[in-house]
Amino acid sequence: MPVEIITSRKNPLIQRLRALASDGEYRRAEGEYLCDGHKLLAEALDKGAEIRTVLWKEKPGDAKLPDSVRQHTAPAELFDYASPMKNSPGPLFTLALPAEPEGVFNRAILLENVQDPGNVGTVIRTAAAMGVDTVLLCGACADVYSPKTARATMGAIFREKILHCTPDEARALADKNGLKLYGAALSDRAADIRTLTLQKAVVAIGSEGRGLCEELLSLCDGELIIPMSPGSESLNAAVAAAITLWEMQNAAAGGR
Repeated sequence: MPVEIITSRKNPLIQRLRALASDGEYRRAEGEYLCDGHKLLAEALDKGAEIRTVLWKEKPGDAKLPDSVRQHTAPAELFDYASPMKNSPGPLFTLALPAEPEGVFNRAILLENVQDPGNVGTVIRTAAAMGVDTVLLCGACADVYSPKTARATMGAIFREKILHCTPDEARALADKNGLKLYGAALSDRAADIRTLTLQKAVVAIGSEGRGLCEELLSLCDGELIIPMSPGSESLNAAVAAAITLWEMQNAAAGGR
């Protein structure tokens, strides 16, 4: 397919890319989302994600794209106008929003009301690294398919199962898969995470400021806590999730 050269800010593709970058409702309505960078493009191709359009910065790259992918170039100034990232070398590319995966899994990390895109993306990336292939998102979490979140996953967005659920649905998914549901909480009821076996479990992590909601905690089989030095209030959600994911991996490997 020939590469089209774009030179105007009024070009429909430029307007579309900017809308996909900034508007979650538009992404959902169009069934498409936006990513940037050579690494993410390579990961998307490797994992068979449905790439639809690529905008190269100044000149086409050498990626081997399916014939169905529409390719375009734009001068640097216009590319930077379209890109949600500062000083991005490109490319920008759009992908079809994936269908919600089946809720079958052996272990999962759950995030509730974690609104920072970097934190959500980091948790997805860490879950992939720790062999926990499912991330559940509950409440007002950052949009996984925003460019900032997708970039923070470093390609894990194309490998992980990502499901959206309510507290009741999280409980039902845990039961369906024969898993315990634990909630991380700063409470007297919470057990030291090092004393629990998390080989087959769903562990819920809340926002740094508010923690988990009472509704979700009431549905849990138990609460856990990550021990901290006296005077420490809480951990960043992504850090707490990373420690939890390490403990889950350790349990699966037979460490406990």
